[in-house]
Amino acid sequence: MSTSESSRFVRLRVEMVVEITDADALSGTALESLAAEYGEPGGESAEERTHAETAVREDGAEALASLIDPFDLVGEVPGVELTQASWSSETIDYDPDDPDGWDLDDGQDEDDDEDGDEDDGDESASGVPHNGEKDASTERRV
Repeated sequence: MSTSESSRFVRLRVEMVVEITDADALSGTALESLAAEYGEPGGESAEERTHAETAVREDGAEALASLIDPFDLVGEVPGVELTQASWSSETIDYDPDDPDGWDLDDGQDEDDDEDGDEDDGDESASGVPHNGEKDASTERRV
């Protein structure tokens, strides 16, 4: 198949394991980001803001996911326009000394839903959107 016949769309997968070394600094930064996003407390999205603040205070994975923006990864790449993105985070058991600790195929089949598409997991179990939008959308299209 020639380049002109192939799809112009590419699915880029990035998986990282990070260590939270200062939970207070992480949650503090996440809370500052939420304050900037939602504006003054008491607005029409007060319940959503309260939910998001509680989530980032209680869970480092939530705090991290609220700060990460995949759009920043490709926003300045010439010749590329981001069409859709989703992301998620979770707390895991990880042993850096375990030779099998980095299995990139682990769980990929579990993410497939009935129609063969991957689960768009940009929300955690608590439902906090991690895409900078104020609704609970699971995808952000630009």
